[in-house]
Amino acid sequence: MFFLYILKSIQYNRNYTGVTNSVENRLRVHNSGGSKSTKPWRPWIVAYTEQFSTLSEAKKREWFLKYTPQGGKEKRKILEKAGIPAP
Repeated sequence: MFFLYILKSIQYNRNYTGVTNSVENRLRVHNSGGSKSTKPWRPWIVAYTEQFSTLSEAKKREWFLKYTPQGGKEKRKILEKAGIPAP
């Protein structure tokens, strides 16, 4: 199984979207400073996850949410439902 995940920074108005096969392990990496792209905005919490059977499906969904106008709108709706205002 593979997961698309959206993290929310506890202290800053930032979110991060990624793909992994273990959300718990990936969250530990982000919070320990092991990811250059998220290190300055620690600590993080998991705001949202989606499960996929293949890595390809998860990456396609990640790309859609990150890089298309429709995906950006959908991501904002996902964050609002989770009670997190999108930046």
